[in-house]
Order: sequence, then C-alpha cells, then structure tokens
Amino acid sequence: MVDVFIVGSKGIPAQYGGYETFVDKLTENRCNMDIKYHVACKVRRDDHSVKRFSYNHADCFNVTVPKIGAAEAIYYDLAAINESIAYIKKNKIEAPILYILACRIGPFMSLVTKRFHSLGGKVYINPDGHEWKRAKWSAPVREYWKQSERMMVKRADLIVCDSKNIELYIRNTYRSYRPQTTFIAYGADLPRTFKTSDKTDLVEWLKDHNLKERDFYLVVGRFVPENNLKTIITEFMKSDTEKELVIISNVEQNKFYPRLHN
Repeated sequence: MVDVFIVGSKGIPAQYGGYETFVDKLTENRCNMDIKYHVACKVRRDDHSVKRFSYNHADCFNVTVPKIGAAEAIYYDLAAINESIAYIKKNKIEAPILYILACRIGPFMSLVTKRFHSLGGKVYINPDGHEWKRAKWSAPVREYWKQSERMMVKRADLIVCDSKNIELYIRNTYRSYRPQTTFIAYGADLPRTFKTSDKTDLVEWLKDHNLKERDFYLVVGRFVPENNLKTIITEFMKSDTEKELVIISNVEQNKFYPRLHN
C-alpha cells in the first residue's frame, strides 16, 4: 500500500476550483487499490465538522485555519503537513508520499523535505502556473511567490506539471537544480450529447438572454486579468462576426472588473 498525502487544495467534495476538482476526480476515479489517498481539507474555527471522514474512499482530515489574511494559505499548508506527519508516525506508515499543490511554503521546504525523508518518504509538488505574475498581488507578495517557487523546486523530489509549457519553464529556469519533472495532463469528463429542447432550463436561459443555439461564443472563467478577458473582448469587438459573445463569470471585488466593464 502506498499512502499519498495531498496538501494545498481547499478539500473535497470540490466546491471551489481547479485543484479541488482535480483531487475530487483523482480520488473518485482511483483504479489502483494499492494507493491510499489522505486529503487535507480547510475549515474555520467555528466549523464543527468531524475531524476525519471518508469521501471517494479517501481519508479526509479537516485542518482548522484562523482568519489571518494573506498568510492563511501558508499556515494551512504547514498545519496540514504537520498533521500528516503526526498521522504517519502514529500509524507507522512506511514510504509515504507528500503531494503539495502550489508553491506557498518555500522558506519551510527544506525542513519539510528533511522530515519526510527521515520517515522514508518523498515530497512531490505541483507548481501550478506563474502565481508570482498575477496582477492581484502587490510587488512584495509577487517576489515572495517567486522565491517560494524557487526554494520548493530546489528541494522537491519530483515536480508534477499539468502543462508542457510549465514543465519547460521549470526545467529551463531552474536548470542548475537539475529538477526531476513529469507532465501529467488534467483529464476531462465528456458528457453524452443531448437535445437542447430536452433541457428546459437551458431553453429558458437562451430565451432570457436573447440567444440562439450554436450562435454565440462562450467563455467561462473568473474575472481576473490572467484569463485574458481584455484580449478576448477587444478582439471580438474588432471582428466582423455576427455571433454573440457570452461571458459567464463571478464578479470579483477588484479594480479590473469595473475598468474592463466600462
């Protein structure tokens, strides 16, 4: 049995974003019964959920996180790792794997790796994308993310990239560290085709928005600069297409939305 401890997502069942959906589907579609997943789940101090529970045959454990602003994610990852180590020691688990999603704990990575190696384990990371380039962060925070990424890549036993370009970036940028990388693409569920007329809620939605079936372009994503919405909208406005452009998104409380909306 191989025990894999997954840290960095907000937990499952998935209710938020990409990492959560990945972990949800990874555990749901497990085909190797010799792998046991342990998944950290983020909760607040006023959440009275049970400490451990089973979901998709994974061992899920809640980690209580205080409201401390930007440092929450770092606190959460470290607390989840500490709980994982305590569980490994208590249950005498041999050769555990720690899989960290995102590069938030760089200054602590050396110690984390040493602790897991002392348990006979390995540490894998998924660096996600260029978090340090995101416009929502201030310059000091972006610098922290960049240095954190560097320190985590340097100390990880394996970097799992879900993008070929990210893998190439990791190899080229940190060539001196000789990082061990692998590319694993995200999967996708392909639903069976259906007739629009059979979906009454969709028919009503199209009618409410004065849209015709197969006569519009659709974009689904968060309203942040990194999703290239400015480029999409401006190029659509320049085009001579007769189709509509439909954007389905949340309205984030940032300066980007009202500026682009105007």
